[in-house]
Amino acid sequence: MSALPSIVPPSIGALPDIDAMLSARTVWRAGRAPAVAADGESTGHAVLDALLPQGGWPRAALTELLLPADGVGELSLLLPTLARLTQAGGIVALVAPPYLPYAPAWQAAGVDLRHLEIIQADARGALWAFEQCLRSAACAAVLGWPLQADAQALRRLQVAADSGDCLGFAFRDAKHAVNPSPAALRLEYVAAGADGNAWHVRKCRGGNVPSQAFAGLRA
Repeated sequence: MSALPSIVPPSIGALPDIDAMLSARTVWRAGRAPAVAADGESTGHAVLDALLPQGGWPRAALTELLLPADGVGELSLLLPTLARLTQAGGIVALVAPPYLPYAPAWQAAGVDLRHLEIIQADARGALWAFEQCLRSAACAAVLGWPLQADAQALRRLQVAADSGDCLGFAFRDAKHAVNPSPAALRLEYVAAGADGNAWHVRKCRGGNVPSQAFAGLRA
């Protein structure tokens, strides 16, 4: 009878450094909220920055803006950021915008039009172009209006923004607010009467959703 082969247990490498993982925020202690660095890209609105866990737009990530209709002030919300990025030489791409941007208004808001790119595409091509611009690492920010985007498509956009170290902004119908989303940040517009617009934070990565809304912008 032949002898049974000896079984040699596989070598075990060095155990992970728990302290290092806690510092890197890849894990956190049960019962505690994860520590979040205030390293976001400023929105240009001090009150909104104070509401967001990272002190601004999450970098290298997708932000969803949920709207009841076009033209409720969503671009006014972003213009301070877009102006700052283009003035620093960063490229801002608009993928299949529903309306042609009015150049004099964007310029008056401080956007350097030399660094503004507009990409026209049909619904299917727009989603592909949105993802490629995010992934390219050539853009500081990419704005898209994806009409055909399921959870898998949104996840690809989130991964692309992370890969390209880019700010991604997806404008979507408010009806999608009830659906889960992989976006790092979700803001939903709500009417605020004579005081202008208000934006509710529906989801924010790395912190609790604030109960207070950001108000004050007009369409």
